[in-house]
Amino acid sequence: MHEAVQYIHEHAQVLRDEHIPSDELGKLTEPAREVLEKSGGMRLLQASSHGGYEAEPSDFFEWARAVGRYNPSAGWVAGVVGIHPWEIALLDSAVQDEIYGDNPDTWIASPYAPQGRAVREGDGYRFSGQWQYSTGTDHCDWIVLGGLVVDEDGKPGSPPEMRHFFMPRGDYEIVENSWHVMGLSGTGSKDIRVDGAFVPEYRTVVHGILTEGGYTERRANTPLFHLPFGCIFSAAIASATFGIATGALEQYREYLKTRVSTSGVVGKSDPYQQEALAEVEADLAAGIAHVDLMIAQWMDQLRAGNPISVSQRLEFRRNQVRAVQRILFGVDKLFSRAGSAAIWTTRPLERYWRDLRTGGTHICDAADTIYGVWAAHAFGAEAPPGVMY
Repeated sequence: MHEAVQYIHEHAQVLRDEHIPSDELGKLTEPAREVLEKSGGMRLLQASSHGGYEAEPSDFFEWARAVGRYNPSAGWVAGVVGIHPWEIALLDSAVQDEIYGDNPDTWIASPYAPQGRAVREGDGYRFSGQWQYSTGTDHCDWIVLGGLVVDEDGKPGSPPEMRHFFMPRGDYEIVENSWHVMGLSGTGSKDIRVDGAFVPEYRTVVHGILTEGGYTERRANTPLFHLPFGCIFSAAIASATFGIATGALEQYREYLKTRVSTSGVVGKSDPYQQEALAEVEADLAAGIAHVDLMIAQWMDQLRAGNPISVSQRLEFRRNQVRAVQRILFGVDKLFSRAGSAAIWTTRPLERYWRDLRTGGTHICDAADTIYGVWAAHAFGAEAPPGVMY
């Protein structure tokens, strides 16, 4: 077990205690944030040249799952913010120096949705836009935002050029009072606004080049950074989701120990609830093992000098979203058999369910689109653009 994971288990009670306070605050409390930082988990996929571990992906996945198990919002921040150092390792070295030079524990927010518009200007871009879902943003000093390059009239090229724009805190605005949701309230995933900020060229990457591995020559001898962006990012989201599900199942077990229905049925010996619990626990274990194994096999493949094919990428995403969907519907089944006592906000079970279902809405956990893209590729048709794989 990596020391970052061990630290999380040793401080599990702190994370548990800060679950509700983080939700009420609308962002991680300082004790919760401090546990994440001191664990070192945010540096697991960070380049060793800039203070990171360059650890195995499985260590990062296990860390995100551990955090989510004890505090869903913290786990979501761990998965989302914790994957960004992987991409930063592929940026121009000057950007990496700016981000990590004074503090290797700097956190970087997102989102990647191409809501921004960038007009070329000199050796960079004049950039504006507004974005939703900037997870953990209050605790981050940099951000990466998606945007389209447009002409002076605001028209994108053909095909559109999407870039990721990396910006320091002073160049963007966090929109307060912009995060009102049913679950994962403690992630503080607020809106971001940029109004005409200048972003130099070297602080950007082309999304299409990144997804197709076009920047890997910057880390030619490090297989970790040759993994497909769309898959490693989706695996991080799935791992956070698995962690929340683990916590939900633990809460359900505790609930069953004392549950007796109005008709006298004892929860822990009720075959219907036993069946539902057994199914989802087995599915969760299988999903974790499947995602970890696929990435581990890819690491061996990359060490042998063999790139990851498009077919492999799409198969991974198909399998990963299916694993998540089994968990989501499995936990729903538990709730359908738990009785009305499970809906009380005075019990932690309903909060975990809301957090899990909120996480399940992320595009990386959604199944319908990726199934269609996988099938299109499998049968020789043209896959629609804009899907993470």
